[in-house]
Amino acid sequence: MKIEVWSDIVCPFCYMGKRHVELAKAQFPQNLDIQMAYRSFELDPNATPSQHGNIHELLAHKYDTSVEQAQAMHNQVAERASQVGLVYRFDTMIPAHTFDAHRLAQFAKTQGKTAELSERLFRAYFTDSLDIGDRTTLAGLAGEVGLSARDAMTVLESGAYGQEVRTDEREAAELGIDGVPFFVINEKYGISGVQPVAIFSIRFAADCRGELAFPLPTSHL
Repeated sequence: MKIEVWSDIVCPFCYMGKRHVELAKAQFPQNLDIQMAYRSFELDPNATPSQHGNIHELLAHKYDTSVEQAQAMHNQVAERASQVGLVYRFDTMIPAHTFDAHRLAQFAKTQGKTAELSERLFRAYFTDSLDIGDRTTLAGLAGEVGLSARDAMTVLESGAYGQEVRTDEREAAELGIDGVPFFVINEKYGISGVQPVAIFSIRFAADCRGELAFPLPTSHL
C-alpha cells in the first residue's frame, strides 16, 4: 500500500495525523506493507523565515481574537496531541517559514531518509522549540538522522529542490487539496484531516482483504 501525505511541519494536526497512521499500521505488523511518501505543503507560503511574535499572538491576529483565547485553543490542541503520546510546547515554539525545511525533506527523499527527517522536524518544532526556519538548525537536524550535515547545508544554501516542493504543491492544488493533513492511498482514495486511528485501521483492514473503500473526497476538514 502506498500512502502519500501532504503536510506542513508547523501544522499541529499533521503531526497527530502522522502518528494516527503509525498507530493504525502497528495493528497489522505482518499483513500490511505500507510505503509512505511525504509531500510538501505550505500553510503560509508568505511567512518570513523566522516570524516575530509568539504562536499565541500570531493565532490571535489570524482569527481576530484575544491572546488568551488563542492560548486556550492551543492548550486544547496540546491536550489532544498528548493522547497519542506527543508533546506540544506552544509557549516556546518559534514561528517559522517552512520552505527550506520542505526542500531539505525533498533532499532526504533522495537519500532514503524521508521518514526519519519528517519525524525529527516535527519534534524539533513542536517539542524542542527549535527554529526550523534557520538553515544551520536544519542542517544539524539532518545530521542527527544520518544525513550529511555539510551536504544538507549545501542544499539549503544553493536553493536546490525548490522545484520539487512547488511540484508537490501544484499537484495538491490539482487534487483540490486546500488543507492538511491529506492522505491519498494507492493514488485512488483520500482521507482528509485528523481522522481517528480507527478510520485508518478500517482502510488498512479493507486493503488486506482486497476490498475498496473511501473515494477521494472533494472537501476537507
